[in-house]
Amino acid sequence: MDIKVGDIVTMKKPHPCGGARWQITRVGADFKLRCLTCGREIMTPRVKAEKGIRKVERDGVEVKVR
Repeated sequence: MDIKVGDIVTMKKPHPCGGARWQITRVGADFKLRCLTCGREIMTPRVKAEKGIRKVERDGVEVKVR
């Protein structure tokens, strides 16, 4: 999956604050994500994050996921 820093992703499961949209701030073996609702940052393994992504937005345009 082609994920880049700055992409906005919508995840299948929402964050406890209620937001499901995240901004990618780091890409590698792990992804660092920032919740766009509350601002919390998390790091998660790449494999787990890629399974949970529902859609990807790059520069306001939806990118094909799979």
